[in-house]
This record gives sequence, structure tokens and C-alpha cells, in this order.
Amino acid sequence: MIRDDIKAAQIAAMKAHDPATTGTIRLIQSAIKNRDIEARTGKAPADDDVLVVEVLQKMVKQRRESIEMYEKGNRAELAAAEAAEVVVIETFLPQQMSEAETAAAIQAIKAEIGAESVKDMGKVMAVLKERHASQLDMSKASGLVKAALS
Repeated sequence: MIRDDIKAAQIAAMKAHDPATTGTIRLIQSAIKNRDIEARTGKAPADDDVLVVEVLQKMVKQRRESIEMYEKGNRAELAAAEAAEVVVIETFLPQQMSEAETAAAIQAIKAEIGAESVKDMGKVMAVLKERHASQLDMSKASGLVKAALS
């Protein structure tokens, strides 16, 4: 489980006296704990790793947006700190699908459900998310689905 990997990495970072990695892992654990609290009131996912991957992907997205803003504001030191956090967070994410693999998965789903136009994009996205959410950046996949259905 990803949670166990995160816990082990925290212990290793603390033993190695690596404050940057330790701090980032603590942020990860905090975000996961907040998501656990939110999940108590709603429907919890069947697989715990799905929940953790969602949290990690959200954290990466937030940091990439921050990096972009820091670079526009000429704050290279803050952008570098965010980039270092992204590297640590991405170590816990599953291997992402390549663009070719994503396109192949989209074509398979498209053929399976008989999607022909952009009107069917929601159906294709739903199946894609159900099957490959942990391996895809859904915002990039959205563009690929739209292109495949156009």
C-alpha cells in the first residue's frame, strides 16, 4: 500500500536528517488525513490506494501551479522549493501512462462503448477515470479524448 511506503519513507528521511523530504512527507500525510476525514461523511473508495493517489495528484497539480506563478513573479527560490516537493511527492505515485498508451486506452474504450462524437466525451471520460485514474493526469487525458472524438 502507498500509505505504508509513505510511512517508511518518513522514517528513512528522519533517520537521514533530511528536513526537506521529512517536511514534504508530513504535508502528504496531513493531506491524506484530511481526505480521510472528508471520506467519513461521504462514500469511501473501495481501494485505499485510489484515495491516496487522488490526494497526491492534487498536491502535484497545486505545486505545479505554484511553480508557474513563482516563475512569473521572478521568485526562483520559491519555485525551486516547490519543484523539490513535486519530486518527493511523485516518488509515491504509480507509473504514469505514456501518451501513446493513453491514446490506445481511449481508442479501446471508444470502440467498446461505441462513442462517435464529442457528445459521448462524458461517457468515455467516466470509463477512463474508472479504469486508469491512478495512472493518468485527467486534464491531459481530457484533451486527448476530445481530439479522438472530433
